[in-house]
Order: sequence, then structure tokens, then C-alpha cells
Amino acid sequence: MGSKSVADLIEASSGVHFSGFHMDSLEQSIKEMELPTTSATENLHKQPFVIGVAGGAASGKTTVCDLIIQQLHDQRVVQVNQDSFYHNLTEEELSLVHDYNFDHPDAFDTEKLLCVMETLRHQQAVDIPNYDFKSYKNNVSPARRVNPSDVILLEGILIFHDPRVRDLMNMKIFVDTDADVRLARRIRRDTGEKGRDIGAVLDQYSKFVKPAFDDFILPTKKYADIIIPRGGDNHVAIDLIVQHIRTKLGQHDLCKIYPNLYVIQSTFQIRGMHTLIRDSQTTKHDFVFYADRLIRLVVEHGLGHLPFTEKQVITPTGSVYTGVDFCKRLCGVSVIRSGESMENALRACCKGIKIGKILIHREGDNGQQLIYEKLPTDISERHVLLLDPILGTGNSAVQAISLLVRKGVPESNIIFLNLISAPQGVHVVCKSFPRIKIVTSEIEIGLNKDFRVIPGMGEFGDRYFGTDDDDQQVVDSSQ
Repeated sequence: MGSKSVADLIEASSGVHFSGFHMDSLEQSIKEMELPTTSATENLHKQPFVIGVAGGAASGKTTVCDLIIQQLHDQRVVQVNQDSFYHNLTEEELSLVHDYNFDHPDAFDTEKLLCVMETLRHQQAVDIPNYDFKSYKNNVSPARRVNPSDVILLEGILIFHDPRVRDLMNMKIFVDTDADVRLARRIRRDTGEKGRDIGAVLDQYSKFVKPAFDDFILPTKKYADIIIPRGGDNHVAIDLIVQHIRTKLGQHDLCKIYPNLYVIQSTFQIRGMHTLIRDSQTTKHDFVFYADRLIRLVVEHGLGHLPFTEKQVITPTGSVYTGVDFCKRLCGVSVIRSGESMENALRACCKGIKIGKILIHREGDNGQQLIYEKLPTDISERHVLLLDPILGTGNSAVQAISLLVRKGVPESNIIFLNLISAPQGVHVVCKSFPRIKIVTSEIEIGLNKDFRVIPGMGEFGDRYFGTDDDDQQVVDSSQ
């Protein structure tokens, strides 16, 4: 530490029914979105939840997809249509186009579909062809740019036919609609939208569509996890599907391992704020503004895990309202320096709250030295909110929690609040202290070779307080 004093260091620092809605083997057959645990050498992206939607032509697949997308409005959802992957017809095939079977598995370029899906599953943007049904080519119109997403809806009549495509899916839905209804819809669509003669439509139906349905599409129904009768009219089925998807999206893999880890449900607002504070070009003013908003959300969520007692009050109308009374014995402890950025949000939520401080200095790559602490004298009798915006390796967190335990604070009385957490740090803290609670807004990919959180947001304290790395003698606990 040289000649720097502790003070210097601190200063620097409906009527629809369930008939035919089959979920008998849903939990067994739906593949969970489980990824291998991120290690220090692995940088794994969380893969999207892939939903396959199959069924005969005009069965209502697109309507089902549209309704799912509408209800998942706060998630990033993209739709990939199997129709985009028809083969370009050769000159010979074009001359006999009325005899070409577009409902046969060989009509699709499955290899290209697999390539596109693999790219999306690795969280990379991809261009999807726009197939032109007038020229029967996929290079006439510009390709459609599809960005990474939380949910991918993969829709098509034969999307369950190839086992390699089926294996990509976390959920498989078959839209089961009566053949007469499908034919009526097809006649209305092809005569109205495509200007085709009704005789030609019926001829194609009897020659290709119906035989292909019986031979190739209907047999894939057995692979479905969920069968939806009546397609988009079955609102009960769609509501249940959306609830299940939300449950899966809301569970980070680490939460399945550690029940004491709580990740705030992501929304576009939260994702937008994370985008801003992670952007290296964001100004200090905007960084502080949006970091404060996120910190307030984390603090409020953390307070929700405190014990409460039931309380009745009389409202201005003279009525009795049964509610709860806040926990009285509470304090905050910030890990200097970054943790101090979270104090204002805690004070705004808990009027007059006591806040202690801990300073941990880093020595070498792995060493952590506790060099200062100032805590309430009665801290052992309080619930403690430990404040540190970044959970990286977990070494500093373990030091801070160990101190609190030595001071007599029961492990179960500690709630650790941070903005982002690396899986490595979560493992270290939860294994060392399985009874504390961790509340965070996002789980990161991991740590790089320099033990920096990635993608991260840089040195939080320097960005929040507007200081330069060269001026720092104390390294943030995010290291």
C-alpha cells in the first residue's frame, strides 16, 4: 500500500375448451434450455428457445405464431418460415411447374435451413432468403436480416420431418385442423390472394397437397409435444403455451442449481438500460443516470426478500386493509468503492437506514486483503443488504461476507445485491455461503483470462465516479 493512508484510499475510491390439447409428456419431451456451466475458460452464449410449429397447409400455423409473438411482446422473438427455403427451380422444372410438388420434403433446402438455425442459435445475425413464388427463385428479392433473439419460431408444413431439425427444438407444436377447413381456407387464399382458378386449386390439392399431407405431414404429428386443435381459435392452448415459454425464459440455468440466486425478470426497459451502461461510448452523465435506475430496481427487488409481519390499517374510507409491515432491523453495507454507488438508491427506499463500509484491497491475481471496515455496532441483530454492483471472481464477496459472519450476522440474514454477476462468482459465493441470497439483474457470459467480467461494463467505479485508471490505488471488487 506504500505511504497511502486508509483515508487516502477511501478518498480515491373464453368458451374454448381443452378438448384435444395434449400435454401428457410435455415435461419429459421438451428439452430444457440447459447449458453447460460456464467455466473460467468458457465463454458461452445462452441459446434461444426454439419452438417448432408444424401442420398442414392452411391449418393456422401462422396465426398461432402471430398470437405467441403478440403475447411475448417483452421478449425478442423472430419467426423463421420453412417456405423461405424452397429450392430454386431449374429451367426444366419451371416448364413443368404445375407438376412440381411443393409439399414434398425434397422441395426444401434443409441444409441451408440448418445452417441458418445454427447461426441464430449462436446469437449471430443471419440473412434469410425471400422466396419468390412467381419466379420460383430465392434471389429475386433482398434477403431478410434476422437478428439474435430469445425465442425462435420455426414454422412449416414439414418442419418435423428431418430429425436434425427436430433436434434443434425445445418445444414442438402441431396445429391440427379439420381437412375441410384447411381446403376451404386454401381455396379462399389462392383464389383471392394469388388470383388462381378454383379448378386449378382443387386439382393441385387432390394431386399433391392431400397425398403429401397423408404421406409426410400427418406422420410427424407423433413428434409433437403439444397438439392444438382449431389453430388460432384455441386461445386456451396458446395461453398455456406462452405461460410455459415465459417460465423457461425466466429461469437462468444457475437459478436451477442455486435456489438462493434471484435474477430480475428481463424486460425491454431493463435490456435497454443495460445496453446503455455497457456501451463504451455512453457519457458519464448517462451512465450514472441509467445505472442508478437499474440499481434502484435491484434494491427494490432485494427488499422484497426481507421478512415481514402482517399489519392491519384503517383507510380514509374507514375500511380495514390487511397488509404487511416492513422489516425494521435493517442496514446496508457497501464494498468500497463501487458499492457506494448503490447507497443513494438504498437510502431512497429506506429512510434513515444505517450504512456500513468495507474496503478490500487486491494483492496479486488472487489475493484479497481486508484493510478497512466500519459497521454498525449492532449489525449482528440486523438484516444486511451487501452492496457491490459487480460480482466477478467472487473473492472480494467472500471476504466481505466472511467478515459479516464473524461479526455475528447470521448467513441467512445477508442479501447480496449487484447489477451483473459472472457465473464463476456465483459458484464461489453460493458454495461458500449457501444460505445467503444473491439478487442481480443479469448473469454474464463469464470471465476472460485477466479475470475481467465479460461482456461486462468496464471499471464500474471509474465510469460512475468519473475517475481515471491511472489515479486509482484501490482496485474495484469486480476484479
